[in-house]
Amino acid sequence: MKTATAKFDDARISTKYSLVLSRELKNMQIDKAKDLLTGLVERKRNLKRKYFTLTAKKFLEILENAEANAKQKDLNLDRTFVKVAKANKAGKMMFPKSRSKFRGREAKSTNIEIVLEER
Repeated sequence: MKTATAKFDDARISTKYSLVLSRELKNMQIDKAKDLLTGLVERKRNLKRKYFTLTAKKFLEILENAEANAKQKDLNLDRTFVKVAKANKAGKMMFPKSRSKFRGREAKSTNIEIVLEER
């Protein structure tokens, strides 16, 4: 089995929303996955009455990178599926302190990995 991967570390998106999208994308054909993500970005489709636009944009970008890697490895794109769509919590990112507050603000960040497989 041939595979192609794409990763993005420290993406500035919610881990909770990333897990929802990664569950939907798993075992989906690449064309259907792209249609789902573009529908979410354009607000024409929803999942659980939410659009997840920022998360869907980042996932679409990573999916297109994985598709380009699959083309480079000469995979048949008509028979290519999303084998693994993984989202993990990344390291904490801290914004600096301001004068009125005594502590900084934590930013959310996520590690994303998408693996495509030809079946």
